[in-house]
Amino acid sequence: MILTKAQYDEIAQCLVSVPPTRQSLRKLKQRFPSQSQATLLSIFSQEYQKHIKRTHAKHHTSEAIESYYQRYLNGVRENGAAPVLLQLANEVDYAPSLMARIILERFLQEHEEAPPSKSVINSMLRDPSQIPDGVLANQVYQCIVNDCCYGPLVDCIKHAIGHEHEVLLRDLLLEKNLSFLDEDQLRARGYDKTPDFILQVPVAVEGHIIHWIESKASFGDECSHHAYLHDQFWSYWNRFGPGLVIYWYGFIQELDCNRERGILLHACFPTDIVTLCHSVA
Repeated sequence: MILTKAQYDEIAQCLVSVPPTRQSLRKLKQRFPSQSQATLLSIFSQEYQKHIKRTHAKHHTSEAIESYYQRYLNGVRENGAAPVLLQLANEVDYAPSLMARIILERFLQEHEEAPPSKSVINSMLRDPSQIPDGVLANQVYQCIVNDCCYGPLVDCIKHAIGHEHEVLLRDLLLEKNLSFLDEDQLRARGYDKTPDFILQVPVAVEGHIIHWIESKASFGDECSHHAYLHDQFWSYWNRFGPGLVIYWYGFIQELDCNRERGILLHACFPTDIVTLCHSVA
């Protein structure tokens, strides 16, 4: 799904005042029925992550942490079965999984002799049954399963979706009888920063020569695309030549402006691949 900047801005504007919940996503789908669920979810997640980055610091002052912790303690003292931590996260407009991390770290600082390590915290968030307090374990669990943008459950889902699309791209390349090297093969050869696939025989797409293909199971917005250009795509271009990026959930049309410089954007696998012998693959 390719959107103009104006179409994207209209969707993003609708997300300014809605909480990051599955109910909000359903309403968004009703508001924009022509857009796919996957595209809207990707935009929804990316816009919320931008918001969290902008407001992250204010939630991590010592005053804020102590205030949240005392509100949590008071809440579970009144009713330990209520979703106190989840409600607190929603009230202060912060991601439930990140709020769970704040309270868990503060709890362990109070009850453990040594400050908790990051690996211990991460392990407890992945498996709340490790938390040495049953009430807090349940509160953290509620935050993890109800967070659609952050947390170990979301990370696992994103990783699986990313892998699924890399497998899909591999299958499509094989179906077209195109020879390639994948990321693992390239790293075995000593390359540290590589695209998902290098074509051993370059092809042409829409009149442009392609040496590599990168799979992105997300929507290409301005923020993410410019970061990818800086951190990945131009490095690939410098090392391997021009290439193709597939944003499976779409992208902003105006971002596809580097074709002549050697980076093409697509929202699906191209159908007009031409080999060096000028036959359709």
